[in-house]
Amino acid sequence: MGHITLHHTDIIPKDGAYHLTRAALDNRRPQVLHTHDFFELLWVQNGIVRHHTPDGRADLSEGDMLFVRSDHIHGLQGRGEEALVVSISLSDDLIAQIGQRHRALLGRFFWSDSPTPVTTHRDMRQLAQLNAAALRLERSQPSAFEAEAFLLPLLTSLLDGAPDLPKGAPQWLFDACAAAQDPAVFRDGAAGFVAVAGCAHPHVSRTTRAYLGQSPSEYINALRMDYAARRLSGTGETLSEIATDCGIPNLSHFHKLFLAHHGQTPQRYRRARQRNVLQPAAT
Repeated sequence: MGHITLHHTDIIPKDGAYHLTRAALDNRRPQVLHTHDFFELLWVQNGIVRHHTPDGRADLSEGDMLFVRSDHIHGLQGRGEEALVVSISLSDDLIAQIGQRHRALLGRFFWSDSPTPVTTHRDMRQLAQLNAAALRLERSQPSAFEAEAFLLPLLTSLLDGAPDLPKGAPQWLFDACAAAQDPAVFRDGAAGFVAVAGCAHPHVSRTTRAYLGQSPSEYINALRMDYAARRLSGTGETLSEIATDCGIPNLSHFHKLFLAHHGQTPQRYRRARQRNVLQPAAT
């Protein structure tokens, strides 16, 4: 299948940085694929969308998001009724400048060297927040300032807590590491990590050892102990409450893990770091 090129001069307003489009997709297979001289962020708002690339096709569902570079070749096809996508065309200059300023983005999203668009997912709550931000963007002047005000919180949320993985790490591992920051995930231990990874347990174990140098259990326990440390220094919760919130109701086991990770018992850690910054006592 051949492809055509779309040009920013036909889509993004003159002196603008972006253009937002909402579209219901035709169910017919695209006659040609396309590339463009700009970047594109798109997500599935409703229904099922078939994403075509020169190497094959994949079905996307509600909440799936694509980061399409200017050299990617692709096409979209609706599957069933009411397949709806939101697409934001973004100028090359804007994306280049954001990447230059924020090193945490190197190798990720638009700044990845993946031969196909990087794909991630937003759950129902995150999708509602994304749509609210997109509505504000749609009503604003298409300036670089407004584009960054939309993009940076989104990218921050996607990067939240994700480790700086070596080049070549699969996207699912980035996404699983980010999702595992949520207590609702790490309370379930390695099983929670494997569940959000969406791969078989042996494959997840091999991959985490290869790219993180840890087993899933070791990685999750480190997250639990970092979370416990924040709760100890920032709240008045009991050790039992914090341990249970970490998914480790056995206090003896919690003490052992905390000591191994921080080099101090939970009580000593709390005494050394918890200070009353609102009503400090005289010294």
